[in-house]
Amino acid sequence: MRVLGIDPGLTRCGFGVVDGTPGRPPTLVAVDVVRTPVDGELAHRLLALEAAFEQWVVTHRPDRVAVERVFAQHNVQTVMGTAQAAGVAMLVAARHGIPVALHTPSEVKAAITGSGRADKPQVGAMVTRILRLAETPKPADAADALALAICHVWRGSAAGRLDDAMTAAAAQSARQRQAFAAVRRGARR
Repeated sequence: MRVLGIDPGLTRCGFGVVDGTPGRPPTLVAVDVVRTPVDGELAHRLLALEAAFEQWVVTHRPDRVAVERVFAQHNVQTVMGTAQAAGVAMLVAARHGIPVALHTPSEVKAAITGSGRADKPQVGAMVTRILRLAETPKPADAADALALAICHVWRGSAAGRLDDAMTAAAAQSARQRQAFAAVRRGARR
């Protein structure tokens, strides 16, 4: 499975792509950080992020997109920019029919380091170790994006299969209700 991890941000947005399967070490495909100017107009910054997301999806063809779930912060401006960037990422994934999973920061930290309270250097060090890299991706947004992708490979694939099974079961149930309704209508005639 190929996963594109997105560490959303309006000023710095981390992108990381890994290939992997549960139970095996994932491999690095690509990692980068896209930056937008702090003094730029909001709409143009979001447009630049949309173009970057589009390019990453077209270039790397992920099976899933994992985005960090936006959580409350003290700085409303920061959380708004993060939420807007996350929304644009989800929009691009939806446009391409790619399932999106949201992972909380503590969920990602726990998957990567074993502790939901790990700090950024610990996450970066474990990403480096897991992917067998010579050095930690910089800035931290890049390592965080890879951590999201790794977390999804390890944890999200099971959740994705469960969601797929639930969707299939709901569709089967709907088909059965329609068939029973048709039989009942035919019996009444």
